[in-house]
Amino acid sequence: MKTTLQQNRFFSAAYWKEQLRRLIPAVKREFTTFRSSGAAPGVFRVMVLKEMSDHIRSWRVVILMAIIFLTCVGSLYTALSSIGDVVKAGSSEEEFFFLKLFTLSDGSLPPYFVFIGFLGPLLGISLGFDAINTEQNRGTLSRLLAQPIPRDYVINAKFTAALLVITLLFFLLSFLVIGAGLVALGIPPTPAEFMRILSFTLLSIVYVALWLNLSLYFSVRFRQPATSALSGIAVWLFFTVFYPLIANVLIKAAAPSPYATGRSIYLFERFRFLLMQVMPNELFSQATSTLLMPSVRSLGPLTMEQMQGAIPGPLPLGQSLLLVWPQLTGLIALTMICFILSYLAFMRREIRSR
Repeated sequence: MKTTLQQNRFFSAAYWKEQLRRLIPAVKREFTTFRSSGAAPGVFRVMVLKEMSDHIRSWRVVILMAIIFLTCVGSLYTALSSIGDVVKAGSSEEEFFFLKLFTLSDGSLPPYFVFIGFLGPLLGISLGFDAINTEQNRGTLSRLLAQPIPRDYVINAKFTAALLVITLLFFLLSFLVIGAGLVALGIPPTPAEFMRILSFTLLSIVYVALWLNLSLYFSVRFRQPATSALSGIAVWLFFTVFYPLIANVLIKAAAPSPYATGRSIYLFERFRFLLMQVMPNELFSQATSTLLMPSVRSLGPLTMEQMQGAIPGPLPLGQSLLLVWPQLTGLIALTMICFILSYLAFMRREIRSR
């Protein structure tokens, strides 16, 4: 009887109202303590703006951004030149003209989202591989932390500034594609198309932020910028070149015989699908292809029972997001893990220069 009364009290609105009334003053006290920790107001904003100006004036970042911009323009040109030949009357995607600007190609250049998947990691690595170790080698990091500012302001400001630069770049490119489509097609994008483009842009930012956090970790872990840059590029090359080779060897070794049962073939296809989910670039490719191609209805292997009753046609945005939800959560989880590792490594690191 007592347990029942406690459960009823737990699920009552008055109980949660009382807990919320107690929580709000505690949060206010913690916020006041954080604001009065010794740092002057607006210090974090000033640090972020300083890091952003350093990125914008860096020739390394400017050159890489120019390469991404030129590849975007080239992919956009090939998509506009071939859009009339690809769109067929009666196609299930004939109304998604703006999405085709991100996915079409005439064979001379890869589509836009393929370029982002290939060059995006290089942008993230270039923004973070020398964020900490360069300042430590110059001796500016110890002088900076001698000021009355929290220690985590440094790494948080560097990550925030680089993330803002990435966000501005990708939104600029997305709006450039939309503007070119408005001029070339003469029609505005539908709300569904705009939301899919926005989702793709946010996904691209998360994907590049993953490599940014990884390069930040290497910048904290190694004292030499060249070592941290090579470590980040080595991880990128492993997942881009070498891991697919290893996966193909394993897939060929586990391939079933031509006389295998349908269950065995399904398990083999499932194994091959799960084996490729280890690569971040594969997660990004699957998620972007599903968001930008509404006709994609499945990513993994399906049985005949699952295919029965399926009606061909484009999926709404909500269903496409549900379809790629494992890929989205995987990329977000990897990004958070890399940031936590870099944060903990920086907070425990000896920052005095030798």
